Amino acid sequence: MSESGPSAIPTESRTAIAASPNGVSTAQIFREFLLIGATSFGGGVVAYLRNGLVTRRQWVDDKEFVELLSISQTLPGLNATNMAILVGDRLRGAMGALAAICGICLPGAALMYLVAMVYAAHGDHPLATAALKGVAAAAVGLVLATCVQLGKKSLSNTYDLIFVALTVLGVNRLHQSVLTVLAVVGIVAILWYRPKKTPDKRATSWTK
Repeated sequence: MSESGPSAIPTESRTAIAASPNGVSTAQIFREFLLIGATSFGGGVVAYLRNGLVTRRQWVDDKEFVELLSISQTLPGLNATNMAILVGDRLRGAMGALAAICGICLPGAALMYLVAMVYAAHGDHPLATAALKGVAAAAVGLVLATCVQLGKKSLSNTYDLIFVALTVLGVNRLHQSVLTVLAVVGIVAILWYRPKKTPDKRATSWTK
C-alpha cells in the first residue's frame, strides 16, 4: 500500500514548503517572474506584474501590491526589478529575491541583445518604426488600465484624488523632478493622514 498524506511528501519538499509562510518555492518565483519578463512590454510591465502576482497567483493582494509599488517607485532603479526584489524577499527571503530578479531580467537581457543586432541593421525601416509606435501605444494603454483598476481600491476619498492631482501638476506642469514631487507630496500626505490624538477619557471624567 502506497503512502498518502504528509508522510508521502519527501523530507526536502516538506522543509522547502515549511520555510515559506506562503508555501511558495524559489522555483515557482523564478518561473513566474520569467514569464512576466518574457511577456511584458515597455511601461506596461506594471499591468503584467499585477496580473501575475495578484490575479493569477494571489501571492499579494491589491493593497500590498500598491504598497510595494509605492516603495519601488521611491527607490533608484526600474520599478519592475524593484518590485521583483520586494515580492521575492517577502515570499522567500533573500533566495526568493534572487530568483525573482534573475527571472524578470533574463528574458529582457536575451531579447534586447537580439533586438539590438536587428535594429542596428534594419532600425530605419518604416515597418520597424511603425511597430515601435504600436508597442508604445499599447504600453500606455496597459499602464492606464492598471491605474484605473488600482485606483478604484486605493483612492478611497477626495483627499487622495487631491494628492494625485498635486503630483501630476508638479511633474507635468511645474516640471519638477519626480523625486522632489514625491518627497513634498508624500510629507504633506503623511501629515494629513497622521493619527489624530484622542482625548483621555479618564482625564475628562476626573475633571468633571
